Amino acid sequence: MNKPIMAKATAVWLVDNTTISFKQIGDFCSLHELEVQGIADGDVAVGVKGFDPVANNQLTTEEIEKAEKNPLHKLTLKFNAAAVGEEKRRGPRYTPLSKRQDRPASIFWLVKFHPELSDAQISKLIGTTKPTIQAIRERTHWNIQNIQPIDPVALGLCKQTELDAAVQKAAAKQAASGVVMTDDERRKLVSTEQSLGMDADETRMPSSMSGLETFSLSGNDQDDDDPRGGPTPDADAFFNLPDSDDDDDDDR
Repeated sequence: MNKPIMAKATAVWLVDNTTISFKQIGDFCSLHELEVQGIADGDVAVGVKGFDPVANNQLTTEEIEKAEKNPLHKLTLKFNAAAVGEEKRRGPRYTPLSKRQDRPASIFWLVKFHPELSDAQISKLIGTTKPTIQAIRERTHWNIQNIQPIDPVALGLCKQTELDAAVQKAAAKQAASGVVMTDDERRKLVSTEQSLGMDADETRMPSSMSGLETFSLSGNDQDDDDPRGGPTPDADAFFNLPDSDDDDDDDR
C-alpha cells in the first residue's frame, strides 16, 4: 500500500500527537501540506477522530522519532503482509451517488449502439450489475419507457479511452469467432482515434442512407442542365402568353 488506511484520520492523530512537519505528514498520508495545516487549525476534518498508526501496525515509534529529529526524513509505511494485494481488489466500478441515476441511460446507449459489448464489459465500464443490463436489453426494466440513450462518456461515467479499449476488445473477439459483420457494425467497432484519422476516401456512407450519394448541395455546371440532356427551360416558356404587340393590334 502506498498510503495508510484512514489516511485523514491518521493525519489528525499525527498532528495531535507528534511534532512532525506538515509536509512530512502530507507526504505520508497523500494529502496536501495546506490540507494538513487546515487540520491543525481546525478548519479541515472537523469531528474526525484520530487513528493511531502505531497501534494499528502502520508505523513504528522509531520511524516517528526519526521524522521528528529530521524534517527531511520521509515516513515509511510499515510492511504488513496481510495488506498485500489489497489494492488489486476486484469488483464493480464505484459510481458517485449523483451519477447513479444516469446509469440506465448509459446502459441503453451501449446496448443500442454497441450490442457487441458483453454484460461484463458494460458492468466494468459504468459500474452496474448484470441483472440491470439484462433488463434493459430485454426491455423489461421498470422505467424503460422513460429511459433515453445517452453516451456514458458525456455523462462522465467512463473515459473515451476506456470505451475505445472495450470496443477494440469486442472487435478482436468478433474476428476470432469468425462472425461476419456488416459495414455498419464494423464501423461501430472502430475507435474514436481511428475514425478521426481516416482519409476521406476511406469514409463510406451507411447502408441506411444508400441511394442518396448522387445528391449534392454544391452547385456545378451539370446541375444547371436538364436531366434529359437539354437546357433548362425558362419559366415563361411554360405559359402561353400573347405578346404585347399582338394585344395592341387587337385593341385597334
